[in-house]
Amino acid sequence: MKRKLSAAILLMLMLTNTVAPVFASSHREAPLISNDPLADNTDLYAFRSPDDPNKITIIANYIPGQLPQGGPNYYSFGQNIRYEIHIDNNTATAGDDIIYRFTFVKVIQDSSTFFNIRLGKQNLKTTYRLERSTNGGQSFQPIVYAGVVPPPNIGPRSISSSVGLNAPDYNTLINNAITTARTGEKVFCGTSDDPFYVDLGGIFDLGDAPRQSGKYTDGLKCLNVSTIALQVDISTLQKDHKSVQQCSNILDPNYVIGVWASASRQRETIVKPSSGGGGSYSQGPWIQVSRLGMPLTNEAVIPIGYKDLWNSMTPYEDLGALAKFGKYFYNPELALYMDDAQFGGAIPSFSKLRIQKNSLGAFGFGNGQNGLYGLKGSSAVSGTALDDAIFGNLLLPAANSPRSVDLWPIFHTGVPNLKPYQLATGKGGNPLASGKPFISNFLPNGGDMLRLNMAVPPTARNSAAFSPLGLVQAAVAGLTDPAYNTTTDIQNIPNMDGFPNGRRLEDDVTRIELQAVSGVVLAAIGLWYDDYTAGGSPVTPNLVNVLTYSTGVDMNDKPFKTSFPYVAAPTAGTDICPCDQTSTMRNSAPEMRSSINEGAGLSMTVPDVLATVSPNPFADNSMLRYHLTEAGQVNISLYTADGQLMKVLVNKRLNAGTYTQNWNGGDLRSGSYMINVTKDGVVKQSLRVVKGQ
Repeated sequence: MKRKLSAAILLMLMLTNTVAPVFASSHREAPLISNDPLADNTDLYAFRSPDDPNKITIIANYIPGQLPQGGPNYYSFGQNIRYEIHIDNNTATAGDDIIYRFTFVKVIQDSSTFFNIRLGKQNLKTTYRLERSTNGGQSFQPIVYAGVVPPPNIGPRSISSSVGLNAPDYNTLINNAITTARTGEKVFCGTSDDPFYVDLGGIFDLGDAPRQSGKYTDGLKCLNVSTIALQVDISTLQKDHKSVQQCSNILDPNYVIGVWASASRQRETIVKPSSGGGGSYSQGPWIQVSRLGMPLTNEAVIPIGYKDLWNSMTPYEDLGALAKFGKYFYNPELALYMDDAQFGGAIPSFSKLRIQKNSLGAFGFGNGQNGLYGLKGSSAVSGTALDDAIFGNLLLPAANSPRSVDLWPIFHTGVPNLKPYQLATGKGGNPLASGKPFISNFLPNGGDMLRLNMAVPPTARNSAAFSPLGLVQAAVAGLTDPAYNTTTDIQNIPNMDGFPNGRRLEDDVTRIELQAVSGVVLAAIGLWYDDYTAGGSPVTPNLVNVLTYSTGVDMNDKPFKTSFPYVAAPTAGTDICPCDQTSTMRNSAPEMRSSINEGAGLSMTVPDVLATVSPNPFADNSMLRYHLTEAGQVNISLYTADGQLMKVLVNKRLNAGTYTQNWNGGDLRSGSYMINVTKDGVVKQSLRVVKGQ
């Protein structure tokens, strides 16, 4: 507890010694760290390098919301801060196995000018020292002594003219700053365009994403971050130093690593009096003040009262803090806005995102429900990852913790290649049976980290199959594409190397995480949405809605580089950037819509028209939701069990799309009814509905 209090006191002391407040960013995730931007993690990426598949690239970004024109004191890595990248690769050892530590030094080359660059000299020229530990932090060895950090991209006169640095262009400075450590790692430290993309204003305006206005904007467009990029041989990161060619298969669990990043300051900052020359110095033990593993954990899951505490802890403390943090994953706040019985109606932008509350007529994953806990200790879960004999109480810890089987492992343990965490392909309708493997990144001795199976081949960025939807897209292909859904063998499905199996720069993590909260992982393994009927297609309107949901912003404002360090060059201070420009909403997920419409196997092609009624049993006021894949004359009518027509709910010609309609069944007697869905005179679907007492 003393360590955590010291971290808070340290940050309070530093308020008098920070740069000016930065432009608002989603990365300012906790109250205290938002006042210390130099030590603020913004994002973390870990992926198998697409142009060099024997290597893993790790990118840790810091200092959010950097205005390119932020002179005369431009943004830079801070001195007296330890920036660290941590790697866990072995469940048999406690804590980190490999640590990379960066420390930065600034030197004034010309104290007679207010310009940052003049006549080949740079004000506050920055270099770094890189040290590596391979024994969990017990000792460190320097592997880069004086790495060069390029200056900020001030503008063409400062960078390329004869009165500036006289460099050919800024990309030349980036390339010249890439160095190779004496242990073989490729390293880059410098400013880059922020690779995270999101409609920041919409998301934090009470979930208005996609915006109801039909407009969107990337809230991080035109803003930069400070990047630390490493490219490391897989054999260096693999626990037994094996090459990727030695893996047993592309889901070999011995190739899983966990990655997290942090920033630490010394406990005490002493401000010198002006009579003594001014300035400050630090002393005392180092205290962690910021950390990052999975994206958006602290921003969107941890409540504000615990955000600073979360930043001070390591991932290895997470699993022992279930009473404090577990409940926010078992019953996430975001799920309340995806539930019509809670606050779903208050967030219309999330209307496509609805969680299974009665999957297969038996399992509820809404907040406060039991999920799969009712199966705990039964023969149904014997031999699965939910078996206490295999992983103890890790995945079924208690009643009323419905998301312990999907959201908790995604963020805190990774997912094993065991039942039930395989695709519904080949399961014969039983979600607990063996299916088609598609993920294996289980590493349960730490908490919130990016987990990556290094054996999974990278998907070429220029491939037609590449998708920013990562494992969600891979799951759809494994369920619907005849190239993959006719066998339960392990296959290299495109995008299996995508988030949440690691994280690529291109991955749309905001959208994927919202889809995950809405139960898309549960559906992938066969726990279908509530509007599924036995014997029918699992591609129901609810599933289509979740898969085609989009926040409106689906790519970065700049293209990424095709080689290390992959991040885009920073926006220059002289650029005229349309930061406030809004754009019309794009068609949601065309690549996903194509996949589910053209699918085969498991009856996963989308029928001409799909309908669902909620609630069912229905009440006086009910909602009919229906989806058309093609235009046509639609008739949806309600009949008694013996075929007597009672109500015509819909009878008109409609274009393709998803529609909702309220209807009143208050004048009907209690009992069973049938709803027939007809398109162009042909019955496409029959739904059994019940009027309660």
